[in-house]
Amino acid sequence: MRSPDYLLIGHITQDLTPWGPTLGGTATYAARTAQALGYRVAVLTSASPDLVLDGALRGIALERLPAPATTTFENIYTPHGRRQIIHAVAAPLGPDAVPPAWRSPRIVHLGPLVGECDPALVHAFPGAFIGITPQGWLRAWDEEGRVSLQHWEEADRVLPYADAVVLSPEDVGGDEATLAEFARLAPILVVTLGAQGCRVHVGDQVRHIPVTPQEEVDPTGAGDIFA
Repeated sequence: MRSPDYLLIGHITQDLTPWGPTLGGTATYAARTAQALGYRVAVLTSASPDLVLDGALRGIALERLPAPATTTFENIYTPHGRRQIIHAVAAPLGPDAVPPAWRSPRIVHLGPLVGECDPALVHAFPGAFIGITPQGWLRAWDEEGRVSLQHWEEADRVLPYADAVVLSPEDVGGDEATLAEFARLAPILVVTLGAQGCRVHVGDQVRHIPVTPQEEVDPTGAGDIFA
């Protein structure tokens, strides 16, 4: 494959749901959306050899770094918000893992879920549009896999070099001060607001963009598809 239009870097996950395991993660939802929009898509990921990817990602070029386990999430939705549990984590992803033929894409989407993306990736693609969904740099988890928020110490060394950043208030625990700091650092920051649309920050300008109301079936992956 020649250099892709859209290169997504991040873990494809196995998500545990009441209906059984399913593929998930930014790399799954965003890659399929980009493909549906007509882009030539490639995904750099890491997962165990027994994770079957061909069916769900047919027509998308894959580079899979070997790992003893696939990153596995359990999302539990409650009236008070989402609780997450991480059951396993695959291998880290850095600039050296990018195939030589993929190093001149038009668009790069860094989509970490468990901090797997080396921040140096933001400098690895001169001339490309760099998009970031940074949720995985904002997560920590304990020995039982229970996810909590953490301060992102490298934000000021990553966000200024992105072209656009997309995240939700939930990713920062609803902390408007953190969102304001990210808006100061990133050239474009988009804050997704679910049924209320999104808020776009460009410099000192802020614009709210509404959406056409739709019936929600499953919110998992909605932000990744939007991004």
